Amino acid sequence: QVIKVYSEDDTSRALEVPSDITARDVCQLLILKNHYIDDHSWTLFEQLTHTGLGRAIEDHELLMEVQSNWVMEEETKLYFRKNYAKYEFFKNPLNFFPDHMISFPSETNAALSHSGILQMFLSSSTYPEIHGYLHAKEQGKKSWKKLYFLLRRSGLYFSTKGTSKEPRHLQFFCEFSNSDMYMSLTGKKISGAPTNYGFCFKPNKSGGTRDLKQLCADDEQSRTCWMTAIRLLKYGMQLYQNYIQPYQGRSGCSPLTITPMRSISENSLVAMDFSGHRSRIIENPTEALSVAVEEGLAWRRRGCLRLNSHGSPIAMSNMGMSIHRSQSWFHHKISREEAQKLILQHGLVDGVFLVRDSQSNPKTFVLSLSHGLKIKHFQIVPLEDDGKLFYTLDDGHTRFTDLIQLVEFYQLNKGVLPCKLKHYCARIAL
Repeated sequence: QVIKVYSEDDTSRALEVPSDITARDVCQLLILKNHYIDDHSWTLFEQLTHTGLGRAIEDHELLMEVQSNWVMEEETKLYFRKNYAKYEFFKNPLNFFPDHMISFPSETNAALSHSGILQMFLSSSTYPEIHGYLHAKEQGKKSWKKLYFLLRRSGLYFSTKGTSKEPRHLQFFCEFSNSDMYMSLTGKKISGAPTNYGFCFKPNKSGGTRDLKQLCADDEQSRTCWMTAIRLLKYGMQLYQNYIQPYQGRSGCSPLTITPMRSISENSLVAMDFSGHRSRIIENPTEALSVAVEEGLAWRRRGCLRLNSHGSPIAMSNMGMSIHRSQSWFHHKISREEAQKLILQHGLVDGVFLVRDSQSNPKTFVLSLSHGLKIKHFQIVPLEDDGKLFYTLDDGHTRFTDLIQLVEFYQLNKGVLPCKLKHYCARIAL
């Protein structure tokens, strides 16, 4: 079988793969072919161009089964990108299941720990109930209706009478074994939804938008809670296995089932000492680290000399302003909406970020950062002092000679930001 995989910049790569290959195996193949470092966050995304829907394909899913559900009328693409939020709920369940949206069986102790909540989700005998209001698109109509929904092991229900949970007032909405869950990537544009936090269920091999069961939440936290709970309900222990054993694929292709913890390119790099008559490999890790630090400082000094050689502060500022353009976290002229979409695709985990040009002020830059399931934007302002150009996020209290210094500082220190910079959004090329 030949599949085509796209990257963020719409470059693509054709791969010949066995028929029983999993999504995780394809990611592993692309990691090795492109010499990327594997940090468990690489993911295959399925994107439906016309309807503006997308979903992260689960690591264990068989790719040929996924493709067999594609319909001819819809342009569907596979994207290879990072998704930092893929298994974040196993690490920080508190952020994903707010108390007002979750109820436990009456025999359960109310003061259940959050690790206990996950155990209940993964157990076959018990299941917490998720409840709250959602907007539902009425079948065959353009209108949306706000209803009280309940998620139980048997499926998703809504109440026909306010917030009543009595069986006679509950109406079945859908179950998940024969459908896939997608997130709306276009907000209100295509579906006319009342908010930007849409998601839907698409029956396998469905004929298009008429079969979609569309919902939207009032905020990102609510949508994340519903979608996470449904993933856990549908896949259960398989998700946990994917999380703790990311390298054990289900497919039988031998080159991919046993893979290195680090990429080939990283393993092939060794610390070398070229100061003597003969070069030598530095075995001692402490010595290697000190050499690396010294080399970094020397690089900075050489950079300063290069800037000074131009002999004018204008040349220095021009050089300082362009040095960041080669960095993976820098996105040249993208809009606020494009930045938000890119961060959302990489997962709303605290610390996911990118730096971009400001559209409102051509001389400034903007740091777009995910924190608390929201995307916040901070202006990076240039300052000139004694003929030298600096950049600051806090009105000049902390100053940096270039954007690289600024990003490196906030990767180590929170400063005025709500959290440290942890994961950058990169436009990778295949």
